[in-house]
Amino acid sequence: MKHITFYLDFISPYAYLAFEQLPEALMGHSYSVSYKPILLAALLKHHGQLGPAEIAPKRDWTYRQVLWLAHTHGVELQLPASHPFNPLALLRLALACEARGEPNRYVCETIFRHVWRGGLDAADPTRLEALTAQLAPARTVQDPAVKAQLKAHTDEAIALGVFGVPAFAVDGRLFWGFDALPMLRAYLSGDPWFDGPWHAAASVAQGIRR
Repeated sequence: MKHITFYLDFISPYAYLAFEQLPEALMGHSYSVSYKPILLAALLKHHGQLGPAEIAPKRDWTYRQVLWLAHTHGVELQLPASHPFNPLALLRLALACEARGEPNRYVCETIFRHVWRGGLDAADPTRLEALTAQLAPARTVQDPAVKAQLKAHTDEAIALGVFGVPAFAVDGRLFWGFDALPMLRAYLSGDPWFDGPWHAAASVAQGIRR
């Protein structure tokens, strides 16, 4: 059985789509999953990047594309009232629900759907209070251990080379993005392609540097 570590941030619509489609995409395979919430903003800062929603033309395209992807894959999705937003409360809430900071699928699903269904404000205090009551975490979001786990997950992801979400780590290989699910499935199926081109891609010399 293969083990997949799923790095996610609830702020990402692509992470939501990948989360919803993962069971169908990998149907028939034997695998286990650990869900690790991380702070996407920290990844972007580390790699010197802007988020898609921070570049005006890309922002419009991103929302159109995710709505189209949801439509074509039969996933319910409504854009939140405002985006991007500060996801720290949601990330910490997820971690507070499990002692090791690795929330189960129900917790992740509940938080993802809080953000990406209904078209409401994901950071609204009243909604956050109701979400917390629903999940009934054993710890508080202000617990220093919860904050430390979020940082540890994020640092771990950066050390592995994760540069965005969703990201899937399996056998030391990283698969990035919602559109990587077919590629991940092929790897789990033992496609021999991964013995050749996968490694060759890393040997291409870098030309111009900016």
